[in-house]
Amino acid sequence: MKRLVGALVAGVTAMAVVAAPAAAGSAPLQGQLDSVVAASAVGGLAEVRDGHRVWRGASGVAEVGTTRAVPVNGRFRAGSITKTFVATVVLQLVDEGELRLEDPVEKWLPGVVPNGQQITVRHLLNHTSGLYDFKDTLTMPDILANRWRTWTADEVIQRAVANPPTVEPPGQTFDYSNTNYTVLGEIITAVTGESYGDAVERRLIRPLGLHGTEMPGTSPRIRGPHPHGYVPSGHGLLDFTEMNPSVFGAGGELISTTRDLNNFLTALLAGKLLSSRLLAEMKTPAEAGRNYGLGLAWRDTTCGLRLYGNDGDSLTYQSWTFSTTDARHQVTVALTPDFGADSDQYVDTLLDKAVCGSA
Repeated sequence: MKRLVGALVAGVTAMAVVAAPAAAGSAPLQGQLDSVVAASAVGGLAEVRDGHRVWRGASGVAEVGTTRAVPVNGRFRAGSITKTFVATVVLQLVDEGELRLEDPVEKWLPGVVPNGQQITVRHLLNHTSGLYDFKDTLTMPDILANRWRTWTADEVIQRAVANPPTVEPPGQTFDYSNTNYTVLGEIITAVTGESYGDAVERRLIRPLGLHGTEMPGTSPRIRGPHPHGYVPSGHGLLDFTEMNPSVFGAGGELISTTRDLNNFLTALLAGKLLSSRLLAEMKTPAEAGRNYGLGLAWRDTTCGLRLYGNDGDSLTYQSWTFSTTDARHQVTVALTPDFGADSDQYVDTLLDKAVCGSA
């Protein structure tokens, strides 16, 4: 969604934000989060785990024009972190023998995508299918004008396949496309008879006790405490907290909390959700030199520790969740960007210092 936002960022003046006071006794981490928010966001929240120690903090404001603090237990749209949940469900079905990584799309969704006999489930998971990203067919005015519209998977897939493939033949080159996970959501339904959202709820959210997490489907609201999210407009920042998230679909509709995302990664990396074979597959890059496997990404820190997880951009919220394999070090951050600067570089510094400062 960053490409959509970028089209309207030029000329938008960043609005002043009153920062919430730092939490006592946690100056280093709080200072890092304050710096990220001051540079690039209206508000932010984070949970950092270091062994048995847990720090939760927030910075900035929950709503422009107020001094209301960002709730440290706030919920947010987690964007492409949804893909890690959906990939886990797909791999559980593989573990159960209901699906194979080498199954062609055509087996489960006949006639839905061109070249469906050559594109496999693996290609969808690791973004080597070549399916055009339907998000690139949408402009910011499209998003604004269709704020309350329900988008169906068939609609967005058709928008994508109206464009030529970006990779030929499939499986050769990594090319990130949200369409891959829209198709995977439909495959989950074809295999299980239930929606991908229900499958994620039944298989992951409820068993793990992720009480702040949901797949909202078409519901525009974020229930419970949450910071407001914004998009740039010609008049500053437009509150876009409420919107129909079906446009994100299986690639990005998840709502969650920092605590829940850390708990999910703990379970996933500990092998509680998948066999060791498929967890290893999840960590295998699609292409040499890439840091993305089957719905799971990774990054290396300056102190030599590798972190696994994902990041997400859902237009009004940006989030990052990463963990060492032993869950000894975990960092989850969520921001409501102000579009005054690219927040990635600032969050990269926070992640590195949060992990390496206690390594």
